[in-house]
Amino acid sequence: MMPSTTASPVNVRLPEGVSAARAAAKAVDLGHLPEWDLSDLYPGIEAPEFAADMTRAEEECRRFSETYAGRIAALAAAPDASERLAEAVRAYEGIEDLLGKLMSFAGLVYSGDTTDEARAKFYGDTRERLTDASADLLFFALELNRIDDAVMDAAMAQGPLAHYAPWIEDLRREKPHQLDDRTEKLFLEKSVTANAAWDRLFNETIAGLRFTVQGEQMPLEPTLNKLQDPDGAVRKEAAGAISEVLRSNLRVFTLITNTLAKDKEISDRWRGFKDVADARHLANRVEPEVVAALVDAVREAYPRLSHRYYRLKAKWFGQDALPYWDRNAPLPKVEQRTIPWTEARDTVLSAYDAFSPKMAGIAKRFFDESWIDAPTRPGKAPGAFAHPTVPSVHPYVLVNYQGKPRDVMTLAHELGHGVHQVLAGPNGALMAPTPLTLAETASVFGEMLTFRKLLAATTDTTQRRAMLAAKVEDMINTVVRQIAFYSFERKVHLARGKGELTSDQINALWLSVQAESLGPAITLDAGYEPFWAYIPHFIHSPFYVYAYAFGDCLVNSLYGVYAQAEPGFVDRYFALLAAGGSKPYGELLAPFGLDAKDPGFWQIGLGMIEGMIVELEGME
Repeated sequence: MMPSTTASPVNVRLPEGVSAARAAAKAVDLGHLPEWDLSDLYPGIEAPEFAADMTRAEEECRRFSETYAGRIAALAAAPDASERLAEAVRAYEGIEDLLGKLMSFAGLVYSGDTTDEARAKFYGDTRERLTDASADLLFFALELNRIDDAVMDAAMAQGPLAHYAPWIEDLRREKPHQLDDRTEKLFLEKSVTANAAWDRLFNETIAGLRFTVQGEQMPLEPTLNKLQDPDGAVRKEAAGAISEVLRSNLRVFTLITNTLAKDKEISDRWRGFKDVADARHLANRVEPEVVAALVDAVREAYPRLSHRYYRLKAKWFGQDALPYWDRNAPLPKVEQRTIPWTEARDTVLSAYDAFSPKMAGIAKRFFDESWIDAPTRPGKAPGAFAHPTVPSVHPYVLVNYQGKPRDVMTLAHELGHGVHQVLAGPNGALMAPTPLTLAETASVFGEMLTFRKLLAATTDTTQRRAMLAAKVEDMINTVVRQIAFYSFERKVHLARGKGELTSDQINALWLSVQAESLGPAITLDAGYEPFWAYIPHFIHSPFYVYAYAFGDCLVNSLYGVYAQAEPGFVDRYFALLAAGGSKPYGELLAPFGLDAKDPGFWQIGLGMIEGMIVELEGME
C-alpha cells in the first residue's frame, strides 16, 4: 500500500462482477505485490513541500531569465568564458532537475490511476504550470547555439565548461531546426492544448475501457493477458472482446491519430525536417542510414524468422496456420503455472548477481526501498516502464504483474532500465538521459541474463522447448513486430500528409504490415483490424518503436562478446551504462569491437534469433 502520508492513496476499485473474495484469492496466488512509495519525491499531491517547490521552480525560472537572457554571447566573449558559461549551465541544470522532480511526481501519481479525476487534474495543472515556467528557459539553448562554433570550442577546450561539452555538442545538432525565440515559445506553450492534450485523451480513454471475458469486466491489461491463457476458447473470446471494444471507440482513436500526425507534420515542416522520422533520429542521435539498414535487414529476415517460427508453432498445434489470437499462446501439453512475486524477484536478482553482484545490489534496492509498483489495478497505466525521474532522487518501476513467465522477463527488463538509470544519474540532469539508441541496452541485456540462467537450469526437454519458444516469441515481438510497427507508422504519417485518414484506411495499413511481418502461418481473421488503436507508442513517442529492435539486435551482439568470456567485459559494460548520454553510441560500442554502421552488424543479432529457431526445429 502507499504510505499513510500520501495525500492521494491508491483507490483500488474492483471490476464489476468480481467479488472481493475472488480478487483476494487471485492476489494470494501471486503473494504480496508491492506498491511504490513516492514520498522520496513528495509526500502527496497536497503536500506543502510540493507547493513550495512549484513556487520555487517558477521563481528560479524567472530569475534565470532575468539574469542571463540576451547576455550569453557576452559571457562567451569574456576572458573567463569557460567559468562564466559553466556557472550559467550549472544553474540551468539545477532548475531542470527541480522541474523534472515535480513533473515526475505528477506523472507517476497519474499513472497509478489515470481514470481518477483528482489525479488527472493534478497532472494537468502541474504540466501547465511547468510549461509556463519553462518558457522562461527557452532562450538559453537558443542563445548558446548562436555562439560561433570556434568561440564555443575555445571555451569548452579547458576549464569547467569542458564537463558540459557533450551536452553542448548535442545542442549543436539541433541548430538547423531551431526557430526564433517567439516561435519556440509559442510551440512550447501551445503544446499543453495540442499534442499533450491528445496524449492525455488517449490515456484516459484507454484506461476507461472495459472488456468482458467469461462474464467478467476488466481493463485492457488483464484482457491482453488472456491472450496467453492455456484455454484456446478464452484466448478467442478475449481477442473478440478487444476487437469489439476498440472498434466501438475507433472514431476517437482515429481522430487522435489524425490530429497528432498533422500536429507532427506542422512541427516538422516548420523545423525543416525532410522525412517523417528525421526528428526522432535526431533525438536518438542516430544516423537515418543506420536505421534504414536495420529496417531493411529485419524485413529481409522476416521469412527466416517470424514466418519460419510461426509455421513451426502452427505445426505444434496440429494446424497449417494459427489464428492471430494464438500467436502468443502457450505451447500445448506444457504445464503452465503461476509464478509468485517472490520467485520472480529471486529469479531476476539471482541472474543479475551471477553477472555482477554490483548489478544485483542496485536492482535489490528497487524491492527493498519500495521503488516498484506491481499490482494490476483498474485505471492503472497498462504495460510497464522504468521512470528515471531525476538524478537527485532515483528511478521508479511500474509493472502489471500477473504471474506469467513473460511477466518475469518484463520485470528483468524494467529493472535493467532502472539499473542503467541509477548508474547514469551522476552525470546530472543534462547528461544522464540516454538516447534511445542505447536506452534499451541494459533492459534487454537483463532479460537475456535471466533467460540464459533459467535455460541452463532446465534439463526437461519439454520445458526447455517451451522456454526457447517463449524467448523466440519475445525476440520476434521485440525485433520483427517493432519494425513492423515502425513501417506502419511511416505509412500512416506519409498517408496523413495527403489528407485525413478514415478508420478503414488505417485498418488497411495495419493489416498490410502485419501480414508482411507475421507471414502466412498467422491468419489475420476479421476482428484484428483495430488492434493498432491501443498501442501507446504511436501516440506518445512517434517512431520510438525501432529503438526496441535496435536494442535487441545490439544486445544480442553484446551478449555474444560476453559469452566469449572476454576479460574486463563487466567493467566495460558498467562504463557504457554509467556514461548515460555523455558519449555517442558509436564511441561506447567501440571497446566491445562493435560498429552499428557495419553492414553486417545487424546480421549478428538476427542470427542469434535464427539459431534459436533452428534449435527448436531440432527438437522435433
